[in-house]
Amino acid sequence: MRLPCICRCIKVYLKKSILMQPTESPVQSNDSTQPSSRFSLGSIFKRDYERYEGVPPINIYLLKLLFTLMFLFLTYDSWTHIIHHTGPWDPANSAAWFMWGSCSVISIIGIRRPLRMLPIVLFEIVYKTAWLIIVALPLYQRNELAGTPSGSMADNFMLVILPIVAMPWRYFFRKYIVDKPRPFSPVV
Repeated sequence: MRLPCICRCIKVYLKKSILMQPTESPVQSNDSTQPSSRFSLGSIFKRDYERYEGVPPINIYLLKLLFTLMFLFLTYDSWTHIIHHTGPWDPANSAAWFMWGSCSVISIIGIRRPLRMLPIVLFEIVYKTAWLIIVALPLYQRNELAGTPSGSMADNFMLVILPIVAMPWRYFFRKYIVDKPRPFSPVV
């Protein structure tokens, strides 16, 4: 008795998913602008105004990957260090570890809602790029980078290319820079 209801729910879900495009109408048209009924690789590069506010799905997938990797690696490294630390904390060192730990927790939101967490991605891009230019580049130019702790950190920070590629720059500037902020309205 509940089987038709379940089948309808599954059908609605599949229609909304990325792998199933709208079916072609029974009346066939020779118009080349008619959408294809099959998934195409090119569709992930087209702007999606219905689901992602004009951001191509590829950027959404890359952002979700970025936040997933951030969660997996930062959670293990930072919280293991924080939990197993003994003795007094150095203030600057402890601030860095707790900043990483908080980023790992916040990244959970980014997996679910990547466009709302773009300021975190910009933060990552800015601090890693700034560190590479200001700290690592002079060491590299003097041949003092290889085989040092700064060298291994520079190797990790070179992966800043992933957030740079994943960031939907046009959307970011439109949403966070150009648009006027909404007036504050207190919760009643």
